[in-house]
Amino acid sequence: MESDEDRHDRTDHEIELLAERLWAWSREPDGDQEPDLGPLARAGFEITGRTARYGSGRPCVALLLPSDRHREFGHNLVAAAVAGAALATVRTLESGSVVVTDRPADGIDAVLTFQPGVHTWAAAPLAARTELRVTVHGNSGPAPEDSTDAVAGLVQVFTAIAALRARLPSGAAVRGIVTHGGESTDVVPDFAEARFGVRAPDSETLGRVVTEVTTAAEGAAMATGTKANVERFGPIHARFHDNPVLSGHFARHLAACGIHASPSGTAAVPGRAEVGDLSVRMPTIHPSVALHDPVRAVGSRAFAEATGSLRARTVLLATASALARTASDLLAHPALVRQAWDNFADRARRGG
Repeated sequence: MESDEDRHDRTDHEIELLAERLWAWSREPDGDQEPDLGPLARAGFEITGRTARYGSGRPCVALLLPSDRHREFGHNLVAAAVAGAALATVRTLESGSVVVTDRPADGIDAVLTFQPGVHTWAAAPLAARTELRVTVHGNSGPAPEDSTDAVAGLVQVFTAIAALRARLPSGAAVRGIVTHGGESTDVVPDFAEARFGVRAPDSETLGRVVTEVTTAAEGAAMATGTKANVERFGPIHARFHDNPVLSGHFARHLAACGIHASPSGTAAVPGRAEVGDLSVRMPTIHPSVALHDPVRAVGSRAFAEATGSLRARTVLLATASALARTASDLLAHPALVRQAWDNFADRARRGG
């Protein structure tokens, strides 16, 4: 059987050979389009919908793609690193299977991905989260004095929620955007709408915050003579549960590639909400690898520009190698897979 060191050297060499292609893939036009699975198909992966599979049976390791290529969140780098890691991993595959997808199904033993960020953490916290849609209803009367302004009501909703933030539990946050504010300045708007993203350290706290936001919104609208309806917009996402067996393994490989990670941060970071949901179903990692300084927030234009920097290229190639090394270790050592699942089961028993 090939030694771990030789196998790691082979995956690193594959990433070196792929370096220019990976960097070019990361520079392709960004936006809502799905990552291209064509390079995987040409390497022998079987493509079904938005999933690429190589090999068969267990262990089965999933490399998680983002569902888009938005640069302001670094998803272009994630897509390229995941593709590169998959191509390198299958070069050392002797048994089991590798799946590249944005929606892992059952029968998977580990989910591996990462998030470009402003910190390098072996396990980047992701809060429990959901979105709320707030619609405010007024009345466009025949004269201004007969009207109730839905936009004025919505402004009061934002004011009330801003005041609420001062007493939110630690680790909770509420952020909103206006999605509809009327059609004409000549007509008193009778309808206005906003969406609010709500996050909290756990699902129980999230539920309490949603209740407080709902109460604040309804009361604020009523004070202006309008009515607010609050409804959940999309699912409730679980907070992320790290698998330290896997994240420790990844961190050691990342260090071997020249980037050293701290164990974990405390404040929740931007990331893909579905990762939290996956982490309560199967062993999952979600490290953060610093791309920019903390002043340049993830999601900003400056962060998008940073995905084209020399640092971004370093992060891309190092994370691709670390992901490939971790995946190949899991495929070569069923005992490591069992350790990851034992840790997963132990946390589930404790309710953590």
